[in-house]
Amino acid sequence: MEKKLNIIMDCDPGHDDAVALMLAGKSPRINLLGISVASGNQTIEKTTRNALNLCQYLGIDVPVASGSPRPLEKAPMICPEIHGESGLDGFVFPPLQKKAAAISGPDLIIELCLKHRDVILVPTGPLTNVALALVKNPAIKTHIREIMLMGGSIGFGNVSPAAEFNILVDPEAADIVFKSGLPIYMNGLDVTRKALVLPAVTERIAKLSNKASSLFVALMKAYNANQKKIFAWSEGGPLHDPVTIVSLLDPSIVSYRYMNVVIDVSRGPSYGRTNCDQYNFLHQKPNAHVAVDIDVGKYWDVIEETLRLYK
Repeated sequence: MEKKLNIIMDCDPGHDDAVALMLAGKSPRINLLGISVASGNQTIEKTTRNALNLCQYLGIDVPVASGSPRPLEKAPMICPEIHGESGLDGFVFPPLQKKAAAISGPDLIIELCLKHRDVILVPTGPLTNVALALVKNPAIKTHIREIMLMGGSIGFGNVSPAAEFNILVDPEAADIVFKSGLPIYMNGLDVTRKALVLPAVTERIAKLSNKASSLFVALMKAYNANQKKIFAWSEGGPLHDPVTIVSLLDPSIVSYRYMNVVIDVSRGPSYGRTNCDQYNFLHQKPNAHVAVDIDVGKYWDVIEETLRLYK
C-alpha cells in the first residue's frame, strides 16, 4: 500500500482555501494532521470560524488552531472584495459546535511536526504562522519534507503591479520561509490563473449531488460573481489554492522549474514581489521549485474524483 502523505494545512478560508480543505480532508492518499489558520482573506476570528465550520460540515476530524492575528511587521490586509464579509460568503453552515485547539497555529505546526516525519506543510494563505514556527523551533526543519505553497508570481501581481496577495500580506514572513533552506514548491498566479471555474466545471461538480458538491457550487457562485466584479473574469475566476493539493495527489499535473526566488521587502512599489530568476541572470543558488505550467483538464479530474468520495 502506498504511504499516505503527512500534511499540515495553513490556510485563511477563503473560497479557494475551502476547496483545498475539501480535497485534503477526504483524499485516501492524505493523512491530514491538523490545520493552522492565518489571517488574510478575512480577519483571524473569521478565518478560524470558517475553518471550524468547514471541518464540522465535511466531517474532517483534525485539530484547528487559530494563528497570528496580524503580519510580522506591517499592517493587516484582508480581502472582503473577493471573499465577502464572512470570508466564505455564499453558504450558510449549520450551528457551529467544533472548538479551536487551545494552542496557537504556530505551536500546532511545531507540535505536529515533532510528532511526525516527512511532513508536508501546505500554506494557502500568508506565511506568518509558518515563519513564526520556523523561528521559534528551527528543529522542526528536520521533520519537514517540503513546503507546498500557493503564493507569488513570476509575472505580475493581483493586488499590486508586482505582488500576489498571499505574499504581500506578509512579505517579511515569506522572506523567512524562502530563506529557510527547506524544499519549496511555489504555485503562483502564472499557473493558478489557468484553473478557471467555468460554468461547465460547476455543472460537472453539481452532478455529484453530495454535501461537498453542494458546498462547492454555492461557494463558487459567490466567488465567481466577485471575481467578475473586481477582475472582470467573464465566465469564471481562477481557483488558486487547490493547485497545492492537486499537485501532491498527481505530480504530473503541475510542471516546476528550479530557480532562485527573492522576496522584495524594500517597502517600495515592488514590495511583496517574488523575484523569480528563471533565466539565472544573477547566478544565485536556486531555492524554490516554481510552477510554470498546469494540465487544467487533469486538475479538474482530480478535484471531481476526490469530491465524489463525500456522501
